[in-house]
Parts: sequence; C-alpha cells; structure tokens
Amino acid sequence: MPRNPSSYPEVVAAAVRDLAEHGFDNMGRVEHWTQQIKEAAERQAGSPQVREQMLRDALGAIYRRLVERGQIDRWHPGVARFTLERVRPALRAELDRRIMASASLIRLNREESIERTLRRFQGWATSIPPGGSGDPKSAKARADIKKALAQLPFEERRVIVDQGHKLTAALSSTVATAGGAIAARWHSHWRQSGYDYREDHRERDTHVYAIRGNWALAQGLMRAGPAGYTDDVTTPGEEVFCRCYHTYIYNLRDLPPEMVTRRGEAKLAEVRASINAMRADNVGAVA
Repeated sequence: MPRNPSSYPEVVAAAVRDLAEHGFDNMGRVEHWTQQIKEAAERQAGSPQVREQMLRDALGAIYRRLVERGQIDRWHPGVARFTLERVRPALRAELDRRIMASASLIRLNREESIERTLRRFQGWATSIPPGGSGDPKSAKARADIKKALAQLPFEERRVIVDQGHKLTAALSSTVATAGGAIAARWHSHWRQSGYDYREDHRERDTHVYAIRGNWALAQGLMRAGPAGYTDDVTTPGEEVFCRCYHTYIYNLRDLPPEMVTRRGEAKLAEVRASINAMRADNVGAVA
C-alpha cells in the first residue's frame, strides 16, 4: 500500500486514485482505505468536546438573556415576579436537559456523517472492476465521497439554532405552567422578509388557544374558543426551525369575549364592582 497521507481531502484523493488504478481486486485494499478515511474524517470533524462547548455557550446565552436578564417577561404579561423566581430551578433544569439532548444529537450527526462517508466510499470502490477503470471519473467520486462530511458544520449549526428555539419555547412553557396561564396566543414571523414559514403556522397567527385543564376552565369561567386547545396543534418550536412563540394569558379580562362564559362575565362584573367600590371609598377618605 502507498504511504498514508494525512489530511482528509488528501486521504480521499489517494484512496480514489488507488482504487481507480487497481480496481476492487481484494477486500484488504478497500478495508485499508476505509480505515484511513475514517481516521481522517474524525480529525476533519474535530473534537466533539469543542462542538459541545459551542452548544453550551449558545444555549447558555439564551438562558441568561431570557431568565437572568428577565426578557422572558414579555411573553408573560401579568405574571407575578415571584413566580419567575420560584421556577428558576426548573428553568435551569430545562437548560441542562436541553444541553444534554442537543449534545447527544450533535454526536449522533457526527457519527452518521462519517458512516455515510464510509458507505459511499465502499459502494464506489467495490463497483470498480479488477485492474481499474479507464474512465474512473475520480473527481466526481471524490466529491460524492466527501459530500456527507462537508455538510456536517452546516448540520451542527442547524442543531444549535433549532435547539435554541426549542429551549426558548420550553422555558416559556415552564413559566406559563407555574404561573397558572389559562390560554396562549400564537405568534408567527410570517411577515418577516425571507422567513420560510409554514402555511399552517401562518394561519394560527394571533389565534388564542385555551390551555386544557386550567383553573378557569375548571371553575366554568371560560371555554375553548374557535382555535381549540394548545394541545390540539404542535407547540411553538416543536417542528424543525419553527420560530413561532406564544404569549400567555393569565386573566379572564384578557381573553377574547367569546371564550368567557356567563359565569366568567359575572365574575368579571363582580371584580369590577369591587374595584369601583374601593376607589369610591378611597376618594371619600381623601375628601
């Protein structure tokens, strides 16, 4: 066998030249180059630990922005501040869980990319007749063999971006559950130029979905509206590259009128009357 080259492109090029010259004359030749390509591909793919640290940095930045700097508030108007503090351990646990799942996905993608590379090489190599081929089309063979690994950095970025969307949605959902949200309004970015939105997500834009089993439903104060329940459809961030999000509703007065029952209307009227009475008492005390 020829002296082994070092870089991934060099290894693939040498393997293609060798097989093009000699053909599939014995399995040892194919196995030799398969091992060389695997080792070079692993070096080319880089350290999994480096990729995982990139992932931790990206998801950690999202967590700090939303939780530590309080930007998650904008999706939860009316929720008490102490609720956010109370669920902070659960939010941190969600970050850790998402990092573990995402790191595993990145490792799997890395392994699958290398395996696809090896399968492509072996499939091509075993198709060359003994003695080589007069027209090996080696340039095309090299490109086809390297294709899977060439896509790996893009796939890794996709994972990090998509998992960031999923973490954002999960953190927000955790706050909503702890705060006793009763409904969620869907928001789509379909108006954003260049955004590849899903048509059904565009149709959900601004629709209000009841949260099944919430306290207002249990007390007969509200009903599900025309959109139905949040669990009737996919959640924001659930589908790949979905950037939709929910803003959550915690009070009856913020629901669309058709979602408030007669009992709910009576409750709202009672609350308004109580507030007006308190204001009148305060005015009288000042006078």
